Amino acid sequence: MSELVRMERIDKRFPGVHALQAVNFDLRAGEVHALMGENGAGKSTLMKCLSGVYQPDGGRVIIDGEAHELANPKAAQDLGIGIIHQELALMPDLNVAQNIWIGREPRKSFGRIDEARLNADAAEIFRGMNVKMDPRAPVSRVTIARQQMVEIAKALSFRSRVLIMDEPTAALNDAEIAELFAIIRKLKAEGVGIIYISHKMDEIRRISDRVTVMRDGATVGTVAAAETPISEIISMMVGREIKDATVSIPDHAGAETALEVRGLGRGSELRDISFSLRKGEILGFAGLMGAGRTELARAIFGAEPPDRGEILVHGRACKIKTPADAVRAGIGYLSEDRKRYGLALGLDVRANIALASMSGNCDRMGRIDETKLGEHARTYIKRLRIRTPHDRQQVRLLSGGNQQKVVIAKWLLRDCDILIFDEPTRGIDVGAKAEIYRLMGDLAARGKAIIMISSELPEVLRVSHRIAVMCEGRLTGILPGGASQEEIMSLATEREGLNA
Repeated sequence: MSELVRMERIDKRFPGVHALQAVNFDLRAGEVHALMGENGAGKSTLMKCLSGVYQPDGGRVIIDGEAHELANPKAAQDLGIGIIHQELALMPDLNVAQNIWIGREPRKSFGRIDEARLNADAAEIFRGMNVKMDPRAPVSRVTIARQQMVEIAKALSFRSRVLIMDEPTAALNDAEIAELFAIIRKLKAEGVGIIYISHKMDEIRRISDRVTVMRDGATVGTVAAAETPISEIISMMVGREIKDATVSIPDHAGAETALEVRGLGRGSELRDISFSLRKGEILGFAGLMGAGRTELARAIFGAEPPDRGEILVHGRACKIKTPADAVRAGIGYLSEDRKRYGLALGLDVRANIALASMSGNCDRMGRIDETKLGEHARTYIKRLRIRTPHDRQQVRLLSGGNQQKVVIAKWLLRDCDILIFDEPTRGIDVGAKAEIYRLMGDLAARGKAIIMISSELPEVLRVSHRIAVMCEGRLTGILPGGASQEEIMSLATEREGLNA
């Protein structure tokens, strides 16, 4: 296979962080080359150097045998390099088709945009992906999973010879992953080289030809995917053994009910949902994309209040119309979209950890106590192993996984009794996942009541004491933690639902 890309001794620094240190990487035509490593290892930074988002401080990028300076993303696109970022970069005020073709809109006479062709071209891409999507739908109204599919369609629209996929399946279910893999195999057959970043070991074995592992901003090595045991790849990634963190499943039948939801509904999105959550319990929520799990979480938290039904906290009815109402009631919410709803990107790590607990970080005069703020921040930086040079680091400069840990720290400092974790390990490496599983287990052991939403069935089964399953805005059943994937999928594909 001919070589499309060679990156030689790439170096990149940010304030207080040496992100890349003499990194080497290459990509051949017609292959899937997986790039792996823990959060903060430098994977996304390396790919941003290749896609023109960042300019390296040292080394060189060779495309088709010729060295290039990729001054901006347009320069990379002109050379046939497309990227699907882990963090979505869509414009919420535009619709799906407009996001795909932004800056390349088909025109009629007098320069007017040809809306019909714009929508038809977008629809054609989605048909090729075997995805049902309305090109006219506003991006602000579609879920994170759907936005991910828009990003994939946008990248495919450039007909790139080099396609970078940074955690493309993070919000996809099994059927959608299978569809994406079919697209990847078709692109491989056409000679496209694909750089695939993922923390999902089963995906790496299924789709990649080679694997390059990074750790602490440097290259550890490159191996053949089919010939290398997963345990060896994990060892290369983390430099340590990752122990199983399966949650023990005690009997919570007699435990106090922390949260009760009765007949909750909002329009046609949520329909007559009732369930209870006990102290010390992790209640996993499973379902296909669009089942209504995130909508339910946002309704309970007051981000999108229900128009009917009742929410009881520790047996008392609560009127939750805003997130502030939920926080006062002792409910914390870790959103699936951490940058939009979980972080203040213009602030540092210290301030973000304290966002939900400012009153507890003030002196008697109501002034912020910087000493206390710093002590709290450093406590959780150490406890959650947040990789940051110091607590004054801008949170926007952290890796996605470390940003996620900052959001978790925010709610732990608030000490909420009820925690909603919506896709808590999305975009997080295998080592950090194990840490978060253990953390959730520790919180449950301390009596915290946890709702955990995940698109990964093995994850739901691994950490949940009970499993609630949703389909099309209804709760179709609640299963014990030892249920099978088949039982869950049976309930996840029901049409009418059962009021469990």
